Amino acid sequence: MGLDDGFLRWSRVPTPRRAVSERRQDFREVGQPQEPSVTRLQAGRCMGCGVPFCHQGCPLGNDIPDFNEAVVQGRWREAYERLAVTNDFPELTGRLCPAPCEAACTLAINDEPVTIEQIELQIVERAFAEGWVQPSPPSLRTGRSVAVVGSGPAGLAVASRLNALGHTVVVLEADDRLGGLLRYGIPDFKLDKAVLDRRMAVLKAEGIRFRTGVRVGQSPRFDALAACHDAVVLAIGAGRPRDLPLPGRQLAGVHFAMTYLTAANRHQARGQPLPDELDARDKRVVILGGGDTGADCVGTALRQGAAEVTQVELLERPPEVRASTNPWPEWPRVFRTSSSHEEGGRRAFAIRTEAFVGSQGRVTGIAGSRVDTGDAVHVDADLVLLAVGFVSPVTERLVAQLGVELNERGCVATPDGYATSVPRVFVAGDARRGQSLIVWAIREGREAARAVDAVLTSAH
Repeated sequence: MGLDDGFLRWSRVPTPRRAVSERRQDFREVGQPQEPSVTRLQAGRCMGCGVPFCHQGCPLGNDIPDFNEAVVQGRWREAYERLAVTNDFPELTGRLCPAPCEAACTLAINDEPVTIEQIELQIVERAFAEGWVQPSPPSLRTGRSVAVVGSGPAGLAVASRLNALGHTVVVLEADDRLGGLLRYGIPDFKLDKAVLDRRMAVLKAEGIRFRTGVRVGQSPRFDALAACHDAVVLAIGAGRPRDLPLPGRQLAGVHFAMTYLTAANRHQARGQPLPDELDARDKRVVILGGGDTGADCVGTALRQGAAEVTQVELLERPPEVRASTNPWPEWPRVFRTSSSHEEGGRRAFAIRTEAFVGSQGRVTGIAGSRVDTGDAVHVDADLVLLAVGFVSPVTERLVAQLGVELNERGCVATPDGYATSVPRVFVAGDARRGQSLIVWAIREGREAARAVDAVLTSAH
């Protein structure tokens, strides 16, 4: 590396964020740009390991030491070109990925890891600012057509790769705007939708065709779509939320987290009226589930003016540092504070929810017990949000119309890589592997594109 002892000379500098008092008043992105000089020093903390474990941690296999070296030397365009080889959308992973690469960084053995995610984001944002991100349509077309169902990160990745290989690609999205859950599932304070639109403009200029408002399975049917194309890729996500069928579940005011977030994000994007049922203003909000979706609900409810926000988790509060049973380079199971948690609310751990309590048909709270002691627990609530994950894709029409097989988890089965049980029908992302990370969705899309291309080119 250009700065061989950087990891000894400089400490980790986290992503700069706007002040809490300011950002709670709006839905603009929490993160702020980092000064290039700071990013250079942060990249200089990379030790250039002979065996870079960060590669093992990154599902995309990003060449992290190489782009860090380029940043240290001020060769920003080279850094971007290296990053773009393995990551189609670093502006998305740089904002939304939990950074398993950092968990696997060798520095994390006894120090704070390199700020890989932030460096990645600064590289791609500079690339856009300098005009280095330009459409690159293929010079030749193969004459083969592929339909991609879904425009989330997996669908966009598979479309980008197949289009680059010369196949004609159409992406079909059920919603009115592109992006899947990136569009309406993730709040603007984590992902400004202008970032998404900027990438969509590049993909369109490269020749990918996009159609919104198309509910495949209704019109057209899945089998009709397959008959019109040389291949179909299912990138429909894992849209079936996990429910909590407890006493009182039918009470008004108990909703799935994604129902709440989607309504809030549509309101921000389009000015669409926000139903009072899904407005947290002046309400006591309880969020069941401690993951990223739950944290997004915290930040959204605070911005809407909730009277109280409480996030309830079944698991015990994680330790501040790795336990001996959780060694590096495993994912560290430690206590984390998201940007939303910085902004307020209360977090309650080791509580088992046993019933939703109500009066006159509306929820008034949750009842449960402490996991460790069994003591009774009651938390008042006017709005309860279920953020306990997703179990599988929604597949009823898919199975009925195409006959694809499912696995034991209800996901689309892939007997051979990314190919389903139906010839020339493939699957990628959460629909194949279950609920996962954005970086895995992009990886799935890239690998599915390889599988599709292998089949299409072998047919010549």
